[in-house]
Order: sequence, then structure tokens, then C-alpha cells
Amino acid sequence: MECTVHWVAGAGMAFLAETGSGHTLTMDGAPDGGGRNLAPRPMETLLAGTGGCAAYDVVLILKRGRHEVTGCEVKLQAERATADPKVFIALNMHFVVTGRGVPLAAAERAVALSHEKYCSATAMIAHTAKVTTSVEVRQSP
Repeated sequence: MECTVHWVAGAGMAFLAETGSGHTLTMDGAPDGGGRNLAPRPMETLLAGTGGCAAYDVVLILKRGRHEVTGCEVKLQAERATADPKVFIALNMHFVVTGRGVPLAAAERAVALSHEKYCSATAMIAHTAKVTTSVEVRQSP
């Protein structure tokens, strides 16, 4: 896996990342740090990537279990250290799985498997942060 990040000179603290899979991602800083608030902060991008990694696992696990999943959302709340480096020290991930007849136990198992075995992003963050999860299932018509 590879990625190249370019500072966009003349745009304050904006950065353009080019991923090995051929996609681009823009990041920016807060105005008090020289940014223009035109894109997510790098740490917000890390948080979003963690949520995407875990949600990907949950959907895949449920689909492989032949559950009729119609939606998956994960709400992440992170707390950062007050001193540099301001790593994540706490992370709560609340999963909302929507589907037809999806049992809560199956959704909880999928989240646990993601958290304990499959999600590399969560595993990395768990080295500095206490990671907690919660699960909710909503039935779709």
C-alpha cells in the first residue's frame, strides 16, 4: 500500500493525497493553524478511515452470514490527548445496522469480530486509545 501527500502551495495548509489505488483525497487545517477549512483535517480523515474499515467488516460479515443488510452506519466519537502528540485516547464506535430480520446478536458478533480480529485501523488506534463499541439494529420494511 502506498500514498503520496502533496502540500498545495499557496493554499494555506491544504494537502492532496494520491493513493496507490488511484484516488485523491484533500485535507486542510483549521484557520488558527494557517488552513482555510476547505476539507477535513488529517485526524478527521484518520477517524473516518477507521469507521469505514470497521463498517466494511461488519457489512461483509453479515452478508457472508446471509443476513439481509440494507444499511450500516457507524458514529464515531474520539477524544484526543491534550499534549503533543495529540493521539486518540478514547474512541467510541456506535454501529446502526439496518436490515430485514437481522438479529441483534448477529450484528453484535460482526462488530466484535471486526474489533477483535479484522479491522486493522481499529487495532492500530487501540494502541493509544480505549476503544468501545455499541450496536443497534433497525428493521427495514
